[in-house]
Amino acid sequence: MAVMAMATGAMPQLLDPIVNRILVDAEATLLWPIAFAAFAVFAIKGVATYVQAVLMAKVGLSIVADLQRHLFRRVMANDLAFFTATAPGTLVSRFIHDIGLMRNAVSTTVVGIGRDALTALALGIGMFYQDWVLALLALVVLPLCVWPIFRLGRRMRKISGSTQHETGQLATLLDENFQGIRHVKSYATESREVERVGRGIDEVLRLQLKGARVRNLSNPLIEILGGLAIVAVIVYGGSQVIAGTSDPGSFTAFIAAALLAYEPLKRLARLNANLQEGLAAAARVFDLMDRQPQIVSNPSAPALRVAEGAVRLQNVNFGYTGSSASALDDVSLEAPAGKTVALVGPSGAGKTTVLNLIPRFYDVASGRVTIDDQDLRDVELTSLRRQVALVSQDIMLFDDDVRANIAYGQQDADRQAVERAARHAGAHDFIQALPQGYDTQVGPRGVKLSGGQRQRIAIARAMLKNAPILLLDEATSALDTETERQVQQALKELMTGRTTIVIAHRLSTVIDADIIYVLEGGRLVERGTHGELLAAEGAYAKLYRLQFAETAAESPGDVAQAVAQ
Repeated sequence: MAVMAMATGAMPQLLDPIVNRILVDAEATLLWPIAFAAFAVFAIKGVATYVQAVLMAKVGLSIVADLQRHLFRRVMANDLAFFTATAPGTLVSRFIHDIGLMRNAVSTTVVGIGRDALTALALGIGMFYQDWVLALLALVVLPLCVWPIFRLGRRMRKISGSTQHETGQLATLLDENFQGIRHVKSYATESREVERVGRGIDEVLRLQLKGARVRNLSNPLIEILGGLAIVAVIVYGGSQVIAGTSDPGSFTAFIAAALLAYEPLKRLARLNANLQEGLAAAARVFDLMDRQPQIVSNPSAPALRVAEGAVRLQNVNFGYTGSSASALDDVSLEAPAGKTVALVGPSGAGKTTVLNLIPRFYDVASGRVTIDDQDLRDVELTSLRRQVALVSQDIMLFDDDVRANIAYGQQDADRQAVERAARHAGAHDFIQALPQGYDTQVGPRGVKLSGGQRQRIAIARAMLKNAPILLLDEATSALDTETERQVQQALKELMTGRTTIVIAHRLSTVIDADIIYVLEGGRLVERGTHGELLAAEGAYAKLYRLQFAETAAESPGDVAQAVAQ
């Protein structure tokens, strides 16, 4: 930057000998030397500009890439509650849009400020060298520009913050529509969604236009004040040349330096607005980066040691942030080692909350959750989650091949281990029938596979993890009868020898559970085996009769089978 600035500052100085020595005095011997000197100045400036641009781009972009990596690491360390409360589109906007503005500020704006400031300084030195009085006249307007530019920068930062917020909202809206496209089309609400997204786009456009107006207000300000300064220079300097106290070459060189100096000054004024956009984005990014997870391990916490795998909740109370209602109220239950425990009850009873507490996605407000009598808050978090496998109805497959999805979390698993897990899950045959077998890409969220296929891959993933504690969250509720039968067989294989806690909407799937717990309104109201609970004629029996009546209305054949059981 310094070499480039000095080359720029030298350019107007060449006009002095060109005018005085060549044009006025007609010294022909200086024609070629001055011409070569001008070429050398341009060549040096061109090379220096290229080198500084490449080097600073590398530095600036590397800094921002490091920030992205660090931001992602910090975001991923946050609790499940953070992701529940924060829309994915908002997070994506921080990584793409806000980081993009920071990249512009670091790799372009900061570089431009350094380059233009050095260039203006070099030209200013040349102006003072030529005539310090004229230089003062030319630069007297600078203090008048500082305050307005500062005010414009503050306004730009505020507008940019609002723009970034609305852009995040728009990203969230787009994410919802793309993820829920089946629902949008099934309800024929495309026009409504187009209108909603259109309003979001219009709001972003309004703020961007407002920002453009504020950002460019510096241009007329600098031009008008610069024009006044040039008028003063022309009048005063021209009168000196006419009076013979100054020569045309010096005056021409000074005018050229002054005109060149105003260009970097104008760019500096515009760059300030861009810098404020970057600072507003940085505030949002660092606000996200500074968030601290609440669910953390004590640095000295020992690893969880699972000898049997007995899970207990003891007098647990819990409520979700932002909700006044209690999700669990003095709940105590036990899943003996190697046994299958079922949690049943109406929606909102607290069943999923119980499951969320076992891998410590949340911490209890009071009471204890233990595995083999070890309080989960006193053990190392990663070691806890390695001992727990979760299979839910909302299967998450990544946009990768089948093998990678089965081996997710077990990257060191060999080909034979992956295929063995798939066989146990009843998935090997359909995987082999796919176009590239285990190398078939499943698409975003596994969209290229059916629900039953995704579920069996998830079960194979849990098989490969081979954790002693298994959590099943309504793993078959969204499947048809035949697919459910296939998945149930795979689940039966998976559950063998493991402590299993099952949430099931269909009570017929938990008849064989060793213990059934019935939850209502966050409280434990019944426990026992299927037969004991039916005989008790309580909440479970009521739920069972209700489902029996629904099944009778839907399929008499299934009722006959249930009666036979």
